[in-house]
Amino acid sequence: MLTDIQCKSASCAPDSRRERYSDSGGLYLEVSPAGSKRWFWKYRIGGLEKRMAFGSYPEVSLKDARVKRDAAKLLKSEGRDPVQHRKIEQLKVSNPLGDTFKVVALEWHSRKVASWSPGHGERTLSQLRRDLFPWIGDRKMADITSIELLATLRKIEERGAIETADRGLMLCRQTWRYAIATGRVDRDITTGLKGALSPYRGKHFAAITDPVQFGGLLRAIKHYKGGPVVRAALQLAPLLFQRPGELRSAEWSHIDLDDGLWTIPAAKMKGEKHAKENGDPHLVPLSRQAIEILKQLHPISGHGRMVFPGERSHERPISENSVRTALITMGYTSDIQTWHGFRATARTMLAERLDYDPLLIEPQLHHGVKDANGRAYNRTQYLSQRRRMMQGWADYLDILAAGNVINADFKAAA
Repeated sequence: MLTDIQCKSASCAPDSRRERYSDSGGLYLEVSPAGSKRWFWKYRIGGLEKRMAFGSYPEVSLKDARVKRDAAKLLKSEGRDPVQHRKIEQLKVSNPLGDTFKVVALEWHSRKVASWSPGHGERTLSQLRRDLFPWIGDRKMADITSIELLATLRKIEERGAIETADRGLMLCRQTWRYAIATGRVDRDITTGLKGALSPYRGKHFAAITDPVQFGGLLRAIKHYKGGPVVRAALQLAPLLFQRPGELRSAEWSHIDLDDGLWTIPAAKMKGEKHAKENGDPHLVPLSRQAIEILKQLHPISGHGRMVFPGERSHERPISENSVRTALITMGYTSDIQTWHGFRATARTMLAERLDYDPLLIEPQLHHGVKDANGRAYNRTQYLSQRRRMMQGWADYLDILAAGNVINADFKAAA
């Protein structure tokens, strides 16, 4: 074992790279030819030899080096790598803003918001401020327990907001994972909490998929007596099966009636901010029936920007409630058929009744899809095939609206 006198007198020959003076338990003093003296501890973990620096002598005395060695050996006996543990502790110190739930959640939000749409970012921040910060915002994340977080989420459930509580758990889960990554906490306390909340099975939009029943809806739409703008949107909803927000905000400048194509800019599509700014436009082929509806509407709204302008301002589109209300007026309440449900109707019937390939259907819905080789589908490709599909779909709807019985061999390939 070393003594203080030996440490003071330790030296290294000029022609040597270094000299090592062993103490005990793997601790040694390393001396360079220039005279610098540094403490190291040698240990093995996972079959690999490693070493840990304890500082320079005499700033770190022999006694202090032994204390550091013993503390490191204790960590190793607990199955932890002392060097990695020290790195984590240093990272914790590098978080000067603090480690309360509010601080960490806002930090996580600030790092993610650039990739989100403005609306999503605002809704996320609003829920954090409304449902979580008042109860656990000022609590250190390391001190928050699972039962405490569960009680917070159940406060949301108590007001009947089951979906909001489910989303609140999702926000907490992402915040805890970020906290683990940044060294604020060691474990995710949200694990297992979903089973303790009221079950939320997600939002399913009611949709008719029976051909006979859907034919009845199409006849009701055909005889709808409302205003021409809402009537046109109602007629196009099943023909084009795009999202309500995308259809009602359609602009004439994006529609080519001669070529039969509606080009929706990426900025108008559902998706993250990066996709909106850098994504490809979504192409919607227009069937002969859709073109005829738009031509009839053009004298009414074609002088303006919006295809479906609202009554109060022609610079703003009709509201989502417009078509929903029209459906209810005809007896199709939200538990029978919704505007958004036309997408599920088309997706189901195109595949099951007309045998169209999902590689054509899903991109037409603007859903991400890959082929059998794992390649992402390019929505600008196969336009001719999708034109045929959209025309075949429109012709099929005409048959349903006429009340004809669809033979089992009525297939897209025919």
